[in-house]
Amino acid sequence: MVPEELISAAAEMIASAKSLVALTGAGVSAESGIPTFRGRDGLWRRYKPEELATPEAFERDPRLVWEWYKWRMEIVFKARPNPAHEALAELERLGVLKCIITQNVDGLHQRAGSKCVVELHGSLWRVRCTTCSYRSRVEEPPREIPPRCPICGGLLRPDVVWFGEPLPKAATEHAFRLAMECDVMLVVGTSGVVLPAGLLPVTAKQHGAKIVEVNVEESAITSIADVFIKAPAGISLPRIVEKVKAILQSG
Repeated sequence: MVPEELISAAAEMIASAKSLVALTGAGVSAESGIPTFRGRDGLWRRYKPEELATPEAFERDPRLVWEWYKWRMEIVFKARPNPAHEALAELERLGVLKCIITQNVDGLHQRAGSKCVVELHGSLWRVRCTTCSYRSRVEEPPREIPPRCPICGGLLRPDVVWFGEPLPKAATEHAFRLAMECDVMLVVGTSGVVLPAGLLPVTAKQHGAKIVEVNVEESAITSIADVFIKAPAGISLPRIVEKVKAILQSG
């Protein structure tokens, strides 16, 4: 059980923030039943994700890569936002949370109702052509794989960041601008070891922000956190939000 004083300390910090930004990682969506990136079962025990999520793998065997992504998309398609996603959306509705920066590609923040979401690593629900400039959103996993571009017939690929690829320039610049401008950063469910996302809390701290971390275990961020809550986000974030609402109502 998380001590009430830690929940209160986090809530006080968040409620008094002039510019609160959240950074989320795979731990937020794990409670929705979505495996973390390195989670594998069935067929995928024979493959390392690092060997599938690369441009070289796609060039070598686009069908295999798409089979893996279709499997991932089917899991996400059936999943639902959990209380952590909903709590963050509620903070935005309250006018407290400015924006979410996420390393996740599942779109669950948006499905929970969050409006400002910066997707550092792309989205499972977008595709782009490897031949022409065609890009599109998809509403469900592809029925035929590998899918083809309706404009030029080229291969479509998931619009996600693969190993060895740079992060989207606009999203990265937006994320670091938010980190430099925020006065509190809420870090939820990320290991902090994947760069450059792991540098965002450090950047925020260097610019004078307080750091509130919620995670099931200590991370690379914990040493700079002003408040560290060691608990699942789906349990602790709703408690924090209730405290924040009480503070706002009393103030």
